[in-house]
Amino acid sequence: MQLPTYGKMSAIGVVSSCSRLRPGVRLRKLGMQKMSSFGLHTAARCAAKDYYEVLVLGGGTGGITMSARMKRKVGAGNVAVVEPSKTHYYQPLWTLVGGGAKQLATSARPTGSVMPKGVEWIKSRVTALDPDKNCVWLENDIKVSYKYLIIALGISLHYEKIKGLPEGFHHPKIGSNYSVHTVEKTWKALQDFKEGNAIFTFPNTPVKCAGAPQKIMYLSEAYWRKTGKRSKANIMFNTSLGVIFGVKKYADALLEIIKERNITVNYKRNLVEVRADKQEAVFENLDKPGVTEVHQYEMLHVTPPMGPPDVLINSPVSDEVGWVDVDKETLQHKKYPNVFGIGDCTNLPTSKTAAAVAAQSGVLDKTISLVMKNQLPTKKYDGYTSCPLVTGYNKVILAEFDYNAQPLETFPIDQSKERVTMYHMKADMMPFLYWNALLKGYWGGPAPVRKLMHLGLK
Repeated sequence: MQLPTYGKMSAIGVVSSCSRLRPGVRLRKLGMQKMSSFGLHTAARCAAKDYYEVLVLGGGTGGITMSARMKRKVGAGNVAVVEPSKTHYYQPLWTLVGGGAKQLATSARPTGSVMPKGVEWIKSRVTALDPDKNCVWLENDIKVSYKYLIIALGISLHYEKIKGLPEGFHHPKIGSNYSVHTVEKTWKALQDFKEGNAIFTFPNTPVKCAGAPQKIMYLSEAYWRKTGKRSKANIMFNTSLGVIFGVKKYADALLEIIKERNITVNYKRNLVEVRADKQEAVFENLDKPGVTEVHQYEMLHVTPPMGPPDVLINSPVSDEVGWVDVDKETLQHKKYPNVFGIGDCTNLPTSKTAAAVAAQSGVLDKTISLVMKNQLPTKKYDGYTSCPLVTGYNKVILAEFDYNAQPLETFPIDQSKERVTMYHMKADMMPFLYWNALLKGYWGGPAPVRKLMHLGLK
């Protein structure tokens, strides 16, 4: 049911005129992308209007999901999404693309095809946020004001913070499942492996899908076993962390697998340089700052350093690091009550995954509904997130947990065991759920299923 639009401004949503930004705020001027025409929504190179009741920044998982939900609240014509990319990717599939189990094309759809019908698609980039005046600035000094703002700008990859990258990807033997430009290089390096070290890395920063850096390692090990190359591969997981996984139940299960499959784990090792022409990877020992070690590689999988998008660094909406500063239970901004955040760009202390976005979207929907009625939010996000840990071509450990790093499992079975059923859920069911339910605003995570499966018990 489509709710009527709100004619009256509530006290928290009064829009004042947004004059030029404060001195010292520098606007980046990037070239506008050409507009493409889809009959499913309103597409524009810049905003068709200069004011929207709900403005969503970002057309990734969180942005599309929330725009679909907001459309049902205030009407499509009152919602706009700022997103420059022409293509929307289901990135959780890239683990399987890098392992040769899925094609890259199956993870991609035109952004216009996932944008909710009638919602304004502003094909531009955000260059500055001015929450004190309820407006944002886009490329070409375009100003757009809002009554409610949802920030869903995701996380930025920083290959350039590793010396020798990204130019090193022009060489063979190196790939990364985190970028559309390098994920297929992983599969090529995996196939071309002959003999030597196969090194998989985890950076010294927050990352999205923290299980992915080791998922590709298990797939590689399985592939080499299948092709008779396993005895020639010295598999190493060099991680900046001090543990293999942040939840003990699943960490214990993974350590058993690592032991069984003769994989070496080097903790507190951070990749700082790649000499791709020599096939050398340089790691800093984080326990001995400044001390480095060099490893020769026959295959290298790089997980890049990550951080908040540039536009959020030193922004009024962000914390000291650059993450959107939201209440961890309601997802409402701590200072600006008509601003909300979802997904990887926030400082929510949970793992950054699509599953987390699903659970957050249901809570945020309720939060915004109450704020629109001048009521206090009551629905609380418990930090639910999920990481289907792919441990082979037909095996997955389905890790689900909360803010306290305690298991929060959907099924009444031991999910720390490798299961074929969970692999098919990861490879086949979850993509279907993503495209047909989550992005349409109808999937808020598995909490109702969990209640049913556990007969109402937590």
